[in-house]
Amino acid sequence: MTNNKLYRDDFFVITGGPGSGKTTVLEEIQKNGYKFVAEVAREIIQTQVSSNGDSLPWKNVKKYRDLMLDKSVDSYLSAVSNPINQPLFFDRGIPDTLGYSHLINLPISEKLEHTARKYRYNKHVMILPPWEEIYINDQERKQDFDEAVETYYVMIDTYKQLDYELIEVPRMGIKQRANYIIENVLHNFI
Repeated sequence: MTNNKLYRDDFFVITGGPGSGKTTVLEEIQKNGYKFVAEVAREIIQTQVSSNGDSLPWKNVKKYRDLMLDKSVDSYLSAVSNPINQPLFFDRGIPDTLGYSHLINLPISEKLEHTARKYRYNKHVMILPPWEEIYINDQERKQDFDEAVETYYVMIDTYKQLDYELIEVPRMGIKQRANYIIENVLHNFI
């Protein structure tokens, strides 16, 4: 830890708007022997729906955002305490919660701003652009494609404001995207 920040150059974030293929690509990366930390938003939504909770993006958005922040920090700290001696991928990172707040015009708490700056990932962040041909809605993804595009641009701004360097992952087959990410990560990790 330096300057009260926790920096892990072996933690790599993959971000982008909803439905851009992040989880599918991470599952392919996992087939290549790498581990990843699942996105917390889906888990929160599934848990809240099954328990009739209201910490949902379509009910109590502030509670949902705050729970998302807490779970993201828990995921980060769990990964710190269980090192795997190779790059570790994250399906979204703590800054995504800050970006989400900007997207929905939710006031940014001091805790959120501080947390996004405190828990640092590798400075190279992979971002997947919106891709309408693969975009689908499901039980947890209720946003339309326009919101997916807007989310993409908000994530770019958010990560840049936090001094991360974004690497856009081209639209191509799943195996090619996974290989592109692995090659970039290994290049930026050495």
